[in-house]
Amino acid sequence: MRPRIAAVTALCLPFWLYSQATPKSWIDPDTGHRVVRLTDEPGSASLYFNQNGYTADLKKMVYTTPAGISVLDLKTYATKQVVTGKVRIIVTGRKTQNVYYIKDNATVCATDVESGITREIAKMPRRGTTSSIVTVNADETLLAGTYTEANAADYNPNRPEAPQQLEQPQNKGQMMEQRLAAHYPMGLFTLNIKTGEMKVIHTSTDWLNHLEFSPTDPSLLMFCHEGPWHKVDRIWTIRTDGSQVTKVHTRTMTMEIAGHEFWSVDGKTIWYDLQTPRGEVFWLAGYAVETGERTWYQLDRNEWSIHFNVTRDGTLFCGDGGDPGQVAHAKDGQWIYLFHPERIPNRDGIRLPGFVDAGVFHSERLVNMSKHNYRLEPNVSFTPDQKWVVFRSNMFGPTYVFAVEVAKAD
Repeated sequence: MRPRIAAVTALCLPFWLYSQATPKSWIDPDTGHRVVRLTDEPGSASLYFNQNGYTADLKKMVYTTPAGISVLDLKTYATKQVVTGKVRIIVTGRKTQNVYYIKDNATVCATDVESGITREIAKMPRRGTTSSIVTVNADETLLAGTYTEANAADYNPNRPEAPQQLEQPQNKGQMMEQRLAAHYPMGLFTLNIKTGEMKVIHTSTDWLNHLEFSPTDPSLLMFCHEGPWHKVDRIWTIRTDGSQVTKVHTRTMTMEIAGHEFWSVDGKTIWYDLQTPRGEVFWLAGYAVETGERTWYQLDRNEWSIHFNVTRDGTLFCGDGGDPGQVAHAKDGQWIYLFHPERIPNRDGIRLPGFVDAGVFHSERLVNMSKHNYRLEPNVSFTPDQKWVVFRSNMFGPTYVFAVEVAKAD
């Protein structure tokens, strides 16, 4: 019996160790900022950096767990599960308290995080070999997604979506090269939440990906031409009637890259990582969607981050850093960063058409991420009150959601 008891203990021990070894709160000794663990479930994660994870009343944060979808009260830190089962989250609504997700790879659903009331919106469109829905517009009237037409021999209308993964695959670069070269016919479509009507608004043999509706304009959709970034003009916008297809950034030099685009909360600016050229000169670039004006903030190699984000009022930015294996090859870049932007003064008042307003980021380190494995991207975001930066991390083993306080601890 003793060996059996030992075996059972060995099976249980890692979970006990994880719960004991992961603190709920601490002051980072290298930065002086307070860090708190927001979630208790191993394998829990905040949403992707450009997905809205905060409820419309700005009081709660939605996050995923291996058991489904849960919600956290940002004031009390109380949590509750609102969706049970292996589902693929889409986004949290900006008008209602709904969280949108795909169930059984087949049905788009919405659950009110307060009441728990769930409704089935529509079946996934059976068009092409694969279809995916990834974003909800500002007034929660439309969903948007893509479908792919591959080789006829590959056609399978019941083929499920790829499972939602937290870690980046090791062969991602090779996969992106092969997928770009395939030139499968694709389409962008919208799905009316009330009627279920599907409309194809754009077709292409380019790889279409990373759709994200404007947070304020229900008819404006951002998407990208996916692939190795130095081979594509990545960032585009389109109206939901298929008009005004607009390229946001055009490359002007060999090996220039732009990507990991995201909206400002007011919907006026698209921000993105820009490198001129790749791995050498680093900017966070902004494009004003109404005027086309551009602002670029320069940052150092160690400050480059896989993802950036911005506060609701646009006064502060954050970044999740990167390890030496990332594109910046930073020797000391494994930090959660806070950035204070400063515009370079236009002393002569001359501003020619097409000129960029330049600036710099002044950085502050918030969390030492040297124990974090960056195959799991931290995906930073600011809480609605702008007092905390939320991120996911495996620094203690399993993945949890953490937050670091913007102000230094007393």
